[in-house]
Amino acid sequence: MAQASPNHGKGELVEANGKVVGYARIGQSFTEDKYFQSRPSMVDYNAAGSGGSNKGASNEDHLAMVQARIDTFLIHNSAIKKEQIPVELITASASGLDPHLSPASAKIQIARIADIRKIDQAKLTALVDEYTESSLMGSLGPAKVNVLNLNIALDELK
Repeated sequence: MAQASPNHGKGELVEANGKVVGYARIGQSFTEDKYFQSRPSMVDYNAAGSGGSNKGASNEDHLAMVQARIDTFLIHNSAIKKEQIPVELITASASGLDPHLSPASAKIQIARIADIRKIDQAKLTALVDEYTESSLMGSLGPAKVNVLNLNIALDELK
């Protein structure tokens, strides 16, 4: 079946400036502070083997990993307090491949990106709003932002 589908089961490729930069429905890592960061992945964004950690909320290894993510986030986002960090920015999704963030998780990163890129925060807020996909029929599921598409648009800002 995959061979009969568009792109022969290799996913929907996303291009920017004539280069393939990722897949539309697979999350990827953005490590530079000038970009919106994706949700963490337990499978290093490898679509060949999706999955979560399967560790419980009280597991010591899990708690240490989450704390390390909190510490890293706070280092790179010094204007944010620990209690303001959306949980999705410090925990992996069940598949480890989620390409989306909530608008709140994107917006909490705006101050860092504005400072690094010397872009007005209001302009970045408008960009996040522009790339926010509303829920299905206005009520089914949460609004979301595709991080890859948002970062491509960010690079295209003048």
